[in-house]
Amino acid sequence: MDRALIVSGSEKNMEIIAQFLHSYGYTNLTSATSGSEARRIMNSVDYALIIINTPLKDEFGHELSVHMAENTSAGIILLCKADIADDVAEKISDYGVCIVSKPMNRNILHQSIRLVQATRSRMLGLKRENSQLMVKIDEMRLINRAKCALMQYLKFTEPEAHRYIEKQAMDTRSTRKEVALRILSTYEL
Repeated sequence: MDRALIVSGSEKNMEIIAQFLHSYGYTNLTSATSGSEARRIMNSVDYALIIINTPLKDEFGHELSVHMAENTSAGIILLCKADIADDVAEKISDYGVCIVSKPMNRNILHQSIRLVQATRSRMLGLKRENSQLMVKIDEMRLINRAKCALMQYLKFTEPEAHRYIEKQAMDTRSTRKEVALRILSTYEL
């Protein structure tokens, strides 16, 4: 199962959360008692789930949740007292942090973990799709630069340059990107 980080100033609550996560299938757990310790730990490992039980020893915890949301792809759950949960939610709602009020209800925590996992899976899928699109855009830019070189140096029209790159790719059994790179290596210094 994926890794989880528990950040809690209370050892007792940390044990309760750890037992709950063990029963949920998380076997690789790391714990921290302060925000600064959690920041150090976070830099070395990629976590799927981060649970922050407020208040921490050196800060309240909402600052840490924002930091984690900005710097990781982990699902983040912030546990805080019911009387301040709405105020905290206003401060961090734009960062995708799930807030669960204390005292905790096991069913609500269970549902929150499932929601965070589903959201994380969707986000990772979108990141993967975004990466693929960026590769395609870079390839298109490269091909367009090659077309411009053909138009400039060989006086091709744009359709002729396009056709030339396509035909070269088919004739040499290579990709359009490889043909574009050869063209650019010939005409650009």
